[in-house]
Amino acid sequence: MEWFKTQMTDGRTTVFDPLRRQYVALTPEEQVRQKMLFYLVEKKKMPSGLIAVEYSIKVNNLPKRCDIVIFNNLGKAKMIVECKAESVAINEKVLDQAIRYYSGLKADFLTLTNGKSMFCYKIEDGRLIPQSEFPDF
Repeated sequence: MEWFKTQMTDGRTTVFDPLRRQYVALTPEEQVRQKMLFYLVEKKKMPSGLIAVEYSIKVNNLPKRCDIVIFNNLGKAKMIVECKAESVAINEKVLDQAIRYYSGLKADFLTLTNGKSMFCYKIEDGRLIPQSEFPDF
């Protein structure tokens, strides 16, 4: 896969997302999302076909969009990844957002990242268990 290929479109910098197979605006959050996708596919060797980007769900009948969702071979959500721009602190508000997404998908793991910090939690019996390392699936 070719990563981090940029171009100018209508005066804006765009980046090619190899998973979505299209150019998207290179916002600070998108930059973090692309680095995370690169990490998942190239470093953790996750099959790109099991990764959804900007995945639409409903939470309390409201449309929401998860930054990244990793599925298993049976189509069950294994992990929700919430990406924020580097300038955004990973705090309780970001965790609350990811937990709302969890309520719609029931994934096994939540990961929060701003490109500088990454927090990963396993969810067992409704409890968040901090993980010292990013899990392998």
